[in-house]
Amino acid sequence: MPKYEEKLKEFIADHNIKCEFLQFEQSCHSVREAAQAANVQDSDCVKNICLIDSEGNLIVAIVQGNDRVSTSRVGKVLNIPKPRIAAPDEILAKTGYPCGGTPSFGYMATFLIDPVVIEKDIVLTGGGSEYALIKISPEELQKANNGEVVKLRK
Repeated sequence: MPKYEEKLKEFIADHNIKCEFLQFEQSCHSVREAAQAANVQDSDCVKNICLIDSEGNLIVAIVQGNDRVSTSRVGKVLNIPKPRIAAPDEILAKTGYPCGGTPSFGYMATFLIDPVVIEKDIVLTGGGSEYALIKISPEELQKANNGEVVKLRK
């Protein structure tokens, strides 16, 4: 098991997060690939859009798989200038996980969750690598990351 998946599993155990770890042989890098691997709809997956504010802080906008994040809306919600999308090397440096496998919790960031995500019974999020997913209730996800529920989608 790759080191990133192992690291996430340890975080889950250490923080008693109620979820299911799913591992696949096919890539889950994109929402479409994740949905196909898990045999679910795109809307059952969430994307963790990593953003950087003007001071270099990490913001993670969590939206339903088929939605897009409004960076201007994120800026307004946090009362900051519009943040920018993080580059893959920044995502790895700031989260400890690679782009395409970044989970919705397990590292320091400001977490924002779109209300549509909270309406779901279960969601799938990054599992630490592009070959793993976490199956979790939105309530447990919010508890794990202390996220604020605000409208983020375009």
